[in-house]
Amino acid sequence: MNCSSCSCSSPSSSSSSSSYKTLTSCLTWRTSSIVPVQLGFHSAKSKYSSRRLHVACSSSSSSSSDPLLVKAAKGEPVSRPPAWMMRQAGRYMAVHRKLAEKYPSFRERSETTDLIVEISLQPWEAFHPDGVIIFSDILTPLPAFGVPFDIEEVRGPVIQSPIRSEEGLKALHPIELEKLQFVGDSLRILCREVEGHAAVLGFVGAPWTIATYIVEGCTTRTYTTIKNMCHTAPQVLRALLSHLTKAISDYIVFQVESGAHCIQIFDSWGGQLPPDMWDRWSKPYIEEIVSTVRSKCPKTPLVLYINGNGGLLERMKGTGVDVIGLDWTVDLADGRKRLGSGISVQGNVDPAYLFSPLLELTDEIQRVVRCAGPRGHILNLGHGVLVGTPEEAVAHFFEVARSLEFRTPQSHVVEEPKFIV
Repeated sequence: MNCSSCSCSSPSSSSSSSSYKTLTSCLTWRTSSIVPVQLGFHSAKSKYSSRRLHVACSSSSSSSSDPLLVKAAKGEPVSRPPAWMMRQAGRYMAVHRKLAEKYPSFRERSETTDLIVEISLQPWEAFHPDGVIIFSDILTPLPAFGVPFDIEEVRGPVIQSPIRSEEGLKALHPIELEKLQFVGDSLRILCREVEGHAAVLGFVGAPWTIATYIVEGCTTRTYTTIKNMCHTAPQVLRALLSHLTKAISDYIVFQVESGAHCIQIFDSWGGQLPPDMWDRWSKPYIEEIVSTVRSKCPKTPLVLYINGNGGLLERMKGTGVDVIGLDWTVDLADGRKRLGSGISVQGNVDPAYLFSPLLELTDEIQRVVRCAGPRGHILNLGHGVLVGTPEEAVAHFFEVARSLEFRTPQSHVVEEPKFIV
């Protein structure tokens, strides 16, 4: 179902004016101006102290001091939809490009505490999103459990010794979290820098998605080698996925103990599987991760995102996560109906809208928020920020998000969302 023809469409659509007026009861628009922040370069060592802070997993009931994003992830009432963007720290920002000229190695930038913190805070200082996600990569923990990798200029991630046999499995060992101390230190510093004004987000790759790199040896468009293993060497693939599940679970807990308020699980290539294959080769391992993390960090929200997830929404809900991230190809109102109440959603503005006139971008943000309803929604893109995205469009995205304000009591809305901007 196309949202342009559903009840949450814009007032210029075929919806009747009376229906439109009915929807205006729950959200107001506050006008304000964008205040640009001039980003300068500095020595990260001189600005950020690596003083160790201990932040334990939260096991208590939800707190009124939780960041706005965490409240929305838990389905609690919020004053407006919190917003952040996948890939919000990246090369579309001039300040990032300048830093990358000085430090051209992605791995150096993503594995050096000072640089991680500086890059993670660049969008925070410029746009003040409601979530600050650590600058890292889903492959970052691989060397810590026995899988070295390189990142080549053209090919991207490359694993010189792919694991495709029982012999290859012998290289694996339990994750050595001390080798990822730069992640823990960065999260602790980020928590201190944002001072509770935003949620600090950690993230991991799902076992299936990580396995595609380890088995294929590099990025691929066909996934033929790992898909073939599902039939020709299922015992090897299961052993690999089980090892990854344990390592990723430990890595999530490590991030939460280091201060992360929320964790996003990227099953980026889960959408490359037919639904029945996803049920066998991805879902059980995500369920195990969720169960393990729940037992140790029961109040930490978990978000699951799959690129191309339109055929998997109900299955994704079955993993037990708190939030389902929708890509831009899913009608958000339809996604709400399919997922039902009791679970939050994230998304799902098409990243290409950031290249549109700002008025069109404003309309699309409003439409997405209407479709989502006033409770349990984190405003985001349906995918990461694209290279070349105008920074003024990103600033406008967050300014529009901050201008929204819910006025009436909130509840999960599966039918017609009774609010608009």
